[in-house]
Amino acid sequence: MIEREITSVLLRLFEQYPLVTVTGPRQSGKTTLCRATFPSLEYVNLEAPNQREFAITDPVGFLSRLDQGAVLDEIQRVPDLLSYLQVLVDEKQQNGLFVLTGSEQFRLSEAIGQTLAGRTALLRLLPFSLAERSRTGASNQVDHILYSGFYPRIHDQGLEPSQALGDYFETYVERDVRRLGEIRNLAGFGRFVRLCAGRVGQVINLSSLGADAGVSHTTAQHWMTVLEASYVVFRLPPFFANLRKRLIKSPKLYFYDVGLAAHLIGVEHSEQLATHPLRGLLFENTVVLEVLKHRFNRGWRSNLSFFRDSRGLECDLLYEHAGGIGAIEIKSGATVASDHFDALDRVSKVLAGITTRAVVYGGADHQSRRQGQVVPLLGLPGLLEQLDG
Repeated sequence: MIEREITSVLLRLFEQYPLVTVTGPRQSGKTTLCRATFPSLEYVNLEAPNQREFAITDPVGFLSRLDQGAVLDEIQRVPDLLSYLQVLVDEKQQNGLFVLTGSEQFRLSEAIGQTLAGRTALLRLLPFSLAERSRTGASNQVDHILYSGFYPRIHDQGLEPSQALGDYFETYVERDVRRLGEIRNLAGFGRFVRLCAGRVGQVINLSSLGADAGVSHTTAQHWMTVLEASYVVFRLPPFFANLRKRLIKSPKLYFYDVGLAAHLIGVEHSEQLATHPLRGLLFENTVVLEVLKHRFNRGWRSNLSFFRDSRGLECDLLYEHAGGIGAIEIKSGATVASDHFDALDRVSKVLAGITTRAVVYGGADHQSRRQGQVVPLLGLPGLLEQLDG
């Protein structure tokens, strides 16, 4: 089993809080992480009908047999249990009791905020980081990364990505979407998700997206919320500052797994990506996602954004840190041209506080240039450590 980067944070928070809640996409490794990290805790899967019925019909009796703590998997299946957990941990007045996991983002966070505020730490576990993926022996070739993505099961078990991701998506639609969004038009929803994949890395226009999917703006907004709540997509906000220039206000759209995005746009083998028109945007998705994982694996919230003004001046990614702002341009090509730093130079003149400029690209060499650093994809974790240091 690959040890996850978030493990040390999980252990530390378990000692500091009565509960720790780990959320993230299905098959991101939450159950494996929690059971491996806390082997002495009893494990209960609330997806199991008998366990779920017991917890729903007799929550006091259900928890009475877990007075030494437990890992409660997929807690969103029995949200009312959170109120009883609150009473229990308040009575015990000790840390390190329960680890909760969940695959739904918004409803679970809202329920926890109402009942367990101050009693639980919240962590987000996404699929493998680049470093974790590499330790499985998976290919580090860029197109294979874009094609196969980062879901642990694909790499741990050597699954064929196209088949595994297809099964993942069909199961997600049939199981989670029906329950989470009360969506009856599953065919239309599937079409909508594929259209989202075709817009990865682009500024979201829900009216246009809904029109292309044949649904109203209201339906498009609802479906987008369902995708966010179930950890399929996320929105990267634009940078806001007190600048005279008019800044774009709409967010950009990314997938929590680039392999799933590639599958949804019809990529069936890695060789297709060499000339695919969306290769650059899939590469951008990978870079933004890696930076997000870097934050989450340290127990930090996202502070990422992008910069774009009304004249088209853009920086792909801004990373705020203690020393200032890291400005990152993302290029999928294996060669760095001199003009790759042009946008960074111009943004640095407009936006105060930029202390680091870097181009993350699809090549293999790390370079230090007068305008900034040139960093290969696999060198991105090192750049982030440098920014945080």
